[in-house]
Amino acid sequence: MEMLMIVVAFVLGFAVKQIGLPPLVGFLCAGFVLNVLGFEATEVLEELANVGILLLLFSIGLKVQIRRLFEPQVWGTASLHMGITTVTFGILLMMLSWLGISYFSGVSGSTALLLAFALSFSSTVFAVKILEEKEEMTSKPGRIAIGILIMQDLFAVVFITFSSGKLPSPWALLLVLLFFIRKPLMKVLSLSGHGELLVLLACILPLAGAELFELVGLKPDLGALILGMMLAGGPKTDELAKAMLGFKDLFLVGFFLTIGLAELPHISMLGVSLVLILLIPFKSILFFLLLTRMQLRARTSLISSITLAHYSEFGLIVGAVGYANGWLSGEWLVILAVTLSVSMIAASLLSPLIPIIYSRFKPQLKRFESDERLPEDREIDLGQATAAVLGMGRIGTAAYDNLREKYGKTVIGLDFDEVRIRTHEAAGRQVIHGDANDEDFWSRGLIAGQRVNLVLLAMCHKSNVKAAQKISSLNNAGVVGAIAEYDDQKPALQEAGVDHVFNAYTEAGSGFAEHVCDLISEQGIKV
Repeated sequence: MEMLMIVVAFVLGFAVKQIGLPPLVGFLCAGFVLNVLGFEATEVLEELANVGILLLLFSIGLKVQIRRLFEPQVWGTASLHMGITTVTFGILLMMLSWLGISYFSGVSGSTALLLAFALSFSSTVFAVKILEEKEEMTSKPGRIAIGILIMQDLFAVVFITFSSGKLPSPWALLLVLLFFIRKPLMKVLSLSGHGELLVLLACILPLAGAELFELVGLKPDLGALILGMMLAGGPKTDELAKAMLGFKDLFLVGFFLTIGLAELPHISMLGVSLVLILLIPFKSILFFLLLTRMQLRARTSLISSITLAHYSEFGLIVGAVGYANGWLSGEWLVILAVTLSVSMIAASLLSPLIPIIYSRFKPQLKRFESDERLPEDREIDLGQATAAVLGMGRIGTAAYDNLREKYGKTVIGLDFDEVRIRTHEAAGRQVIHGDANDEDFWSRGLIAGQRVNLVLLAMCHKSNVKAAQKISSLNNAGVVGAIAEYDDQKPALQEAGVDHVFNAYTEAGSGFAEHVCDLISEQGIKV
């Protein structure tokens, strides 16, 4: 049964991918198709969904710095948005109740506020999948969106705790001792090597964290998230995240299927869902206004806002709580499930259009920017640099060090990951903040008015192509080189204007052999 469901999910996921949509749209549609065919969510499928969410939250925690949650752009925006949205939506729902419209009729003031509170959340699972699809998890907009989502998750924990009428166990206070086991856990990670033990540990840790938090009366999801945050910034954090990547994506298919399998709505329920969907632009516009007031640029605010422009599975949890306490009728659970599903599909269709939207309405959007700029958004000064490496991961770092050895301080590196930048700065490298996918990035100093003789692109394939196209249009850069993971990526890079394309694995092998040959030559060894 479950295997058949997964096959249907693959078929529809594959189909939508061929037309440029994220596969998760197909997974959601597969749930509805299976529902129409009479399938129901099985216990195994729901368990897969639960594990997928735990793995996802754990992976989010691995990328989160706690101090980032205390930035005004994160906690301030999350708090204000939730308060304003809850009050505004609550008033609108009460007005619809007074008008006697459909299922809104008879909704009390307290119930309206409960529904509004549920609709103020955005889905962590869905937003992260969208960011991963676009490879923007560690970009500025991605970090802001993730921070806001984590703050919302913390608000959710508080609500669930108080709505249940039960306080967490006194033993929950002992959870602070978890922070004292960080070093032992790091040691275990180090001794686990790089194979199956690390993969097994990547699955055990989030499940153990969830189980521990549940035992003391706290939300299991929070346990997986907190344990991931404890391990963030460690030497093997990135490797741990990669080890669990495949399992996380597989289990999350179960989550998207269970949404579509939840219930089939009546025609009248679809009308109510449509009304709730029409409220989403308010959420997105409010996010945009708040973020621009927090000194973020229009583009950063737009991406974060659209990334959060949907409803959350937490709405179903709130609905379940309301139903259990007699505040909501059972029909509202179905309405919330349909609304959640449709909002996710709409958001996945809208997300790829962000660059077009920004390019089309850039002058109007930039009017909302505040006069004061955050440090990372100010003009880029390349100084005397004549060679630039875009993307300071492992390959980019190796290229930078090689160029620096030959050409000295005329080499500069660029990356959008601020944690990575600080690491490079501590190592004495000249690396500045910049996102090559950012339309404004190119007008803030890089290459736009400065002659750069050599540009090496060491980012992901999509980013390399976009950067090459932009550099080509500026027509004042020298030689452009780019890394490709696969041979079928070379034509796109060459068409975008890259002069020399190098296969990452081939070049690694060639460089290794050349290095060894140089060493044995110096030692006078004959081969």
